[in-house]
Amino acid sequence: MKCPFCGSENTKVIDSRAYSDGNSIKRRRECEDCKKRFTTHEKVVELTLYVIKKDGVKQSYSREKVRKGIARSLVKRKVDSERIEEAIDKIEREILTNYSGEIKSSDLGNIIMSYLLDLDEIAYVRFASVYKKFDSLESFIKEIEKIRKKK
Repeated sequence: MKCPFCGSENTKVIDSRAYSDGNSIKRRRECEDCKKRFTTHEKVVELTLYVIKKDGVKQSYSREKVRKGIARSLVKRKVDSERIEEAIDKIEREILTNYSGEIKSSDLGNIIMSYLLDLDEIAYVRFASVYKKFDSLESFIKEIEKIRKKK
């Protein structure tokens, strides 16, 4: 690991901690040349995953795209960014556990909605309105009634 300050490859780990639900490690390092300290994060490189769109086209799974979709639904909602990252980690773990390298976009949307419901009900309805293409007030009401029945 190169030092971000002086570029030396002569660094040592001085502390390691599990981070983010055990899916990554946070390491505190020190450069043995300039003596400055910095933090690195190590995460397991996941298997390649493809999303099969409604038209049959395959796209590489994008954590960033999932994050942006969730973030859009959470605009002006008070949900901690750490909880969002934990939800994304859980979504990915569920996909990798239950699907073998490919997932239909509809299945991915349903999984995201299930975790959004736990994070924030309003965000869930916002996401569902776009994902399910609500075209009337009645569509919103039906979805809200489904939430009420689950509680």
